[in-house]
Amino acid sequence: MPLHMASKGKLRGPHRRLSDSSRPGNRKEQRGQPLLISDILLQWEPDVAGGDRNLMIPFKIGQPKKQIVSKTVERDFEREYEKLQKLEDQTKKLHKDMKKSTEADIAMSKAAVKISADLLGNPLCEQDQAFLESMTALDTAMRRMDSFNLEKVNQIQKTVIDPLKKYSGVFPSLNMAVKRREQALQDYKRLQSKAEKYEEKEKTGPNMVKLHQAREELRPVREDFEVKNKQLLDEMPKFYQSRIDYFQPSFEALIRAQVVYFTEMHKIFSELTEQIDQGALTDEQRERENEAKLAELRALSIVADD
Repeated sequence: MPLHMASKGKLRGPHRRLSDSSRPGNRKEQRGQPLLISDILLQWEPDVAGGDRNLMIPFKIGQPKKQIVSKTVERDFEREYEKLQKLEDQTKKLHKDMKKSTEADIAMSKAAVKISADLLGNPLCEQDQAFLESMTALDTAMRRMDSFNLEKVNQIQKTVIDPLKKYSGVFPSLNMAVKRREQALQDYKRLQSKAEKYEEKEKTGPNMVKLHQAREELRPVREDFEVKNKQLLDEMPKFYQSRIDYFQPSFEALIRAQVVYFTEMHKIFSELTEQIDQGALTDEQRERENEAKLAELRALSIVADD
């Protein structure tokens, strides 16, 4: 399978085509055909400091005449790996969005607490006992809301955000396994091509010795690739299917946390309404009352238009 080694050692598929400028002098280029990444191998070396260093240096790999991996197997491999790549991207996005959501929740409740505290410190509270009682009730409700919101956020952090982060941490190992499989495939192709060249040569003593050596060198490399290839083909579908069992408890916990929070919010604001809405006015009545008071203010000479 043509795979692309992106930065930080991560493989990306499926087929990616390289521009003609990436392999000057190649025979395919001379015929005007685009190159597949299967035509080259991008060298990768682990950094001595422990990180990844990608050397984007293409070099030729002998292409054997014998088909090593069937097109069906390659298509199956690419399909399964592409599904996992999408799953990785979606998991990272969900983790990022969940963090933003909880951060916004915290900011909202903290802002509400600050507003109620500012209103409670208004000089009007010293002059109007009814206003003081209303603002005190509002401040108490906002602080209770903030407390329940913090509990909800902590619950979501433990049951959703942390599991998402741990799940995302599995993908680098998966990408490394795919990269090792690709490296094994390129080694297999190179040694298979080498053995084929000696098979085509004259059957002299030295050539037969070299052919035997080439076959002996090829055998463990072929076995290594077959093991890596089979393992990935067997386990990638299992890994993909496991996402449902892994995430379902997290999503259920998210729903429960939201239900508990909004149930408490309903209680808090129902009690607050009973405390501050003594007149039991409807929204329309309250709007008309506010408009009437605003009209009185506009009638004052100090706010009249010139």
